[in-house]
Amino acid sequence: MNNLIWFRNDLRIGDNSSLNDAVKGQKVIAFYCFETIFFDYDTYGFKRTGKYRAKFLLETVTQLKAALEKLNIALFIYVGRSEDFLPKLTEQHNIDTVFLQKEWTRDEQLVLENVKNKISPSIQFKEVYDQFLFHPDDIPYTSFKSIQEIFTNFRKDCEIHCKVRAPQMPIKAMSKNNLVRTKTELPTLNQLGFNNFTQHTHTAFPFQGGEHEAQKRIEQYFWDSQKLAVYKKTRNGLIGENYSSKLSAWLANGSISPRTIYWEVRKFEKEIVKNQSTYWLIFELIWRDYFKYISLKHGDKIFGLTGILQKPYEWKRTSVALEKWINGTTKEPFINANMKELLATGWMSNRGRQNVASFWSKELEQDWRIGAAYFERMLIDYDVHSNYGNWMYNSGVGNDPRDRKFNSKSQADRYDSAGSYQRLWLQETLF
Repeated sequence: MNNLIWFRNDLRIGDNSSLNDAVKGQKVIAFYCFETIFFDYDTYGFKRTGKYRAKFLLETVTQLKAALEKLNIALFIYVGRSEDFLPKLTEQHNIDTVFLQKEWTRDEQLVLENVKNKISPSIQFKEVYDQFLFHPDDIPYTSFKSIQEIFTNFRKDCEIHCKVRAPQMPIKAMSKNNLVRTKTELPTLNQLGFNNFTQHTHTAFPFQGGEHEAQKRIEQYFWDSQKLAVYKKTRNGLIGENYSSKLSAWLANGSISPRTIYWEVRKFEKEIVKNQSTYWLIFELIWRDYFKYISLKHGDKIFGLTGILQKPYEWKRTSVALEKWINGTTKEPFINANMKELLATGWMSNRGRQNVASFWSKELEQDWRIGAAYFERMLIDYDVHSNYGNWMYNSGVGNDPRDRKFNSKSQADRYDSAGSYQRLWLQETLF
């Protein structure tokens, strides 16, 4: 059997179910495409992938290519549409089966459908869910439709009835004759449509993309600094790299699996300390799972104006409000500081994200989907399920049973009482 692994949002060799299955073949090649649809402009005029995530993705694929070569597997890299490359590649290499991570949101599905429409019907596609902490086969629900709507109920169900699967065993290298030559090359940032840039000196995310970098971050955050032990106390921080784990960007493109993180937390609990902070990192991984399952349950409703609640509001679309929000020139300094950080670095704290989303949708009463689309463009750790799930949640059309609204002044007093964060990003314009 000749196999191909199609990498999408599972850009790692460790704990990768598709790769583990693919290497059982006689011959294996790998494929990755910088898909046009994810670099195009959306209906609101935003480029769907901005420069920060594009750079992070390039770094990630660079490491993936090198890691695969050590396993004697060639990675064929393209820019464009998978449907224009995969059919020919599978024919040239006599591929029998394509292995890939299962995705369900509309654009990922469209890409797959377009490939299947052009590829030989004799080729099999083996899709597996591999992005979850709790595997879909293990959750205590008869179908996705019966998944609990309230996070706390979902969390308790899974904590009581589910076990997190162990990571897969490391893959052994294939024979050297499996490594075929490929003339494809990694694109440059310029070729993806961006100018080169240097990282902002104030960034709270001074990290690079790639599986190895994710492992380094775990080593540093868990074991070297042992900041995991105080995560719950510091997680609402705003400045610096260690107030939170910062693992979200690697999780988003699959450079590391949630299972790997989970079992590393358990190891830390055995060897160092087990407390509310160590639990809270797992708690956040469950939140991530929850939004993925809500997306599976509701499908394209997560992209609709009325959200999964199907709740009608009189949303506005005001260009002046959007310009001020994006550039951090609203009437609220705390909102402005967060938006300037996002614009300058591609990163914003969890506390900041909740505040600027609430301000956009509930204070300014602007179409929440525009805010979500802007986050898609800017965030280095953009994840379609977490992004749209959180935006619905903060905009009153999602799963928040309390439909809360953030007061940015009181939030600033509570989380930036000395004004350090606002000074950092607003400087002389405020103080």
